[in-house]
Order: sequence, then C-alpha cells, then structure tokens
Amino acid sequence: MYEVFEHTADVGLRARATDLNELFAEAARALFSLILANPDSVRPVQEASIRIEGDQVEDLLFDWLAELLYRFDTNHLLFRDFHVAVDAAGLEATARGEPVDLGRHELEMELKAITYHGLTVRREGGGWLAEVIVDI
Repeated sequence: MYEVFEHTADVGLRARATDLNELFAEAARALFSLILANPDSVRPVQEASIRIEGDQVEDLLFDWLAELLYRFDTNHLLFRDFHVAVDAAGLEATARGEPVDLGRHELEMELKAITYHGLTVRREGGGWLAEVIVDI
C-alpha cells in the first residue's frame, strides 16, 4: 500500500508493506504513480536488472528510487512490476515496463529528484514504513 502527500513545493511518498522487499517495490510503484496518471497502462515487456550496494536501508531506498528516476529521465522507461531483494550487502531488483508511448501513457508530473529530506525507513507495527520527499 502507498499514498502520496503534499509537502511545500515538493511531494511526499509514504509506502507500507509487511516486509522490506515489498516496501521497496511499493515505493517504486508510488514513484511511477506520480509520473503517470495511468500507471496500469504500462506493459511489462522490457526488463531491467538493478544492483545497488550498501548496508543502510535509507540510502538503499534513496539510491533505488533515484536509479529508477534516472532510467525514466534518460531512457524514457516506465516501470510497473518490481521484484526486489534487500539483504545486508545491498539490493538486487528486476523492474519490468516499457518505453513511454504518448498514445497510451498520460504523463502527469515532472519529477526533478529524490531527496534525503524527511527520508525514513522503519519498522512499524508488524511491517515496514517508508517516507521520502520528491522534488518537483
């Protein structure tokens, strides 16, 4: 589950999940829900493998979302499906999606960057919570 919340000239993402792997996948889905008005229109026809090294979950979340945003900005790739594995050495993920097709994809918001401001990843209740602010 994820939600979007307003934050001054930025926008915030809040993701919740039962485990850390799904939390990172939810955060990625939330990111693309900002970029696209119709994220369900993305077909999972192209696959990208992503490996990020590190042992701090906040840094991994920042780097993960920044990498996805970079791939959108440089290669115009939209992602929809995410398989993420987080361990003590870092993150290994597969993202599936397709290039932007303006005939089907309604681009909604231009995102400039992921920020460290207010970035948090923590256990909450029986699951995990992540919050991140995105510069728009």
